Amino acid sequence: MLAGFRWRLHPETLREEATEPEELRAVREGLTAKLDVALDNRSRARLLSLRAVASRILGELDDALDDARLALTYAEATGELRRTALALARLAQVLRWRGELAEADRLFAEANSTELPDRLRAALHEHTGRCCYDQGRLIEACHHFERALDLRRADDPELNARTRVALDAVAERVARDGFGPYPRTRDEILRTDRSPVPTFDEGLERWGYADGDGNLVIDTEYVEVQPFHEGVAWVRRASGSRWALINESGGTLINANNGYRAVGSFSDGLAWVSMDGTGNWMAIDPTNIVKIPPGFEDVRQFRGGLAAVRRGGWGAVDRTGRLVVPTRYHGFPTALMDGRYVDGFTEEGLAVVDLGGRRGVVDRTGQVVVPPAHPALVIHPVAFLVGTGNGRWGALDRRGEPLIDPVHPSRAAVVEEIERLLADTSPVL
Repeated sequence: MLAGFRWRLHPETLREEATEPEELRAVREGLTAKLDVALDNRSRARLLSLRAVASRILGELDDALDDARLALTYAEATGELRRTALALARLAQVLRWRGELAEADRLFAEANSTELPDRLRAALHEHTGRCCYDQGRLIEACHHFERALDLRRADDPELNARTRVALDAVAERVARDGFGPYPRTRDEILRTDRSPVPTFDEGLERWGYADGDGNLVIDTEYVEVQPFHEGVAWVRRASGSRWALINESGGTLINANNGYRAVGSFSDGLAWVSMDGTGNWMAIDPTNIVKIPPGFEDVRQFRGGLAAVRRGGWGAVDRTGRLVVPTRYHGFPTALMDGRYVDGFTEEGLAVVDLGGRRGVVDRTGQVVVPPAHPALVIHPVAFLVGTGNGRWGALDRRGEPLIDPVHPSRAAVVEEIERLLADTSPVL
């Protein structure tokens, strides 16, 4: 019912207005009734965040804020990317209406992942643009409106109409106040402090680190360095072949005499290191405490609490070293719809596995979602695209069940078919 509402967008505030508030109150009462009997995290996250939407439109912002914050807690407990993104966005909407714009910006940025469906990403960009409009960041607002249109390929009449209203409002403000500040980066919005970056002195033939303005903050005294990750970086001096770990002020956390000839960047609080530089990898924390004993021939960075490892075959371990996915696969060729490949698991906890040249999918618990039986497989935000090997593509749903027969000549044709199947759905933010 909420998805079916047709909001009126105020031409100056760019806020939704309910044409039939009593109907909206009835919907909210229905959501409350469902909440009384909903026990699982997924249902409570969804119902609470939708009730927050209804309360926000009705102007009851305190109630909306309480519901939206609790909904996010339940959503994060599910570990599901899309559900958490929706809860983040609905909370951001409430904060925007309350005038807490910096925090709303941060939540919108945190919610918007390339692994989400295009329809949801477009909605996130549209509402982020409205939040920028509230702040007078009109160039940045236009960038978000443009991105929303690009994601929907201009094939969304309602989005087009709302964007026209928004751009009219932008034009009026520009004529009065100008375009406002230059657009920010995602890191600036998330208030992520920029770490020093490697810089090379050609005269000394040594590496150091400089701040964002190019000022040297860590002396050029290393023959080899790695970028900072999680506030630490590995460095190597000319006097030895072993690596040391430093913090952002140049202080040593792990001395080179610990004997690590090969090291990986820190991720999820752990880094893989090797004493001989060729294998027998183990995982340590920044204080040099071994968290996962040596014994792996090859490893990948931790991502979402899991890391791909090879011991005979490829599998995956969690941060305690527990083998979550058995080492029986030939690789983790996790391909995403946007053309990227991920080393191991996606943000939502899925990985493509290869067994004898056939592709399947496992989740973060180690459960086989799609048996390795397909010549090609790509993770789509709401499905799995599967190729037959002779140029034909189809799709499976997220349970691994057939969704679209493998009769299409390209992946793009399958995606268009998925879009048609989703034509009646709309993310309610």
